[in-house]
Amino acid sequence: MIREAIKILLVEDDDIDAEAVRRGFAKAELNCAIHRAINGIQALELLERSDSPFRRGSFIILLDLKMPGMNGLEFLRTLRQHEQLKRSIVFVLTTSNDEQDRGEAYAEGISGYVTKSHAGIAFQDLVGMLDHYAQIVEFPTCG
Repeated sequence: MIREAIKILLVEDDDIDAEAVRRGFAKAELNCAIHRAINGIQALELLERSDSPFRRGSFIILLDLKMPGMNGLEFLRTLRQHEQLKRSIVFVLTTSNDEQDRGEAYAEGISGYVTKSHAGIAFQDLVGMLDHYAQIVEFPTCG
């Protein structure tokens, strides 16, 4: 049975990190569609557009915290206030190993927090985990 492509919104300002994520998913040969926003403002605009690919079906947000404009924590706070998007599944993928950042992110209801240094060592494990997650978890209705 062919399942629907995993829709992923990658919110990442660093081109090298974004390309590493894309390559990781391509290497795993997953059926996924990755869309990128370079900060929280752009991510919200994409999610709210009437023609957004995230309007229907399930999706996962991979969120960096340290970005210009609207950073990841500001994005999370805004997302959780949004009636249609507040139940979105969000995993943080960031360079920050700061306990305060981690605590604030979990307080905003993230599903997981992964530092890029740890993910770099076993990035394929992270990709595999997200694939497995998408297969077995019942996603909330958003949009």
